[in-house]
This record gives sequence, structure tokens and C-alpha cells, in this order.
Amino acid sequence: MAKFRGAIVVNEQRCKGCNLCVVACPTTSISLHPDEVNDKGYHYCYMSSPETCIGCANCGVVCPDGCISVYKVTL
Repeated sequence: MAKFRGAIVVNEQRCKGCNLCVVACPTTSISLHPDEVNDKGYHYCYMSSPETCIGCANCGVVCPDGCISVYKVTL
């Protein structure tokens, strides 16, 4: 069985920083960016710990705006 890890791509301009993805992540791989904001003035989410992502897609499922795409990367 092939080993893989997860990776997400966030549409930063569409993200409104609702924090649902951060709460839904079982491995705490996602955080809201503490310093930067998007054009709408929201702190957007990003992968703060990409090495811990398991690709479960919980974040993509709970995102109300569909800002997160989840991928599985084969190692």
C-alpha cells in the first residue's frame, strides 16, 4: 500500500476566516494567518504544519465557501 500525506490549497481571497476548518482538523495542521489579511480584511487559513496533514478532507467538507481543495500526495 502506497504511503501518502495530505496537502491543501486555499483560495485566500475567498476565505473569510470563519475558523471552522481549524476546529475540524484532527491533526491541527491548519491555522488562521496571524499577520496577513486578504483583500476583504479577513485573516485567511493556511497550512501551519504541512507535515502533519493526513488528507482527511474534514476542512474541505466544513468550509462554507468552498475555499479549500484537499489533495493526497504519494510519498
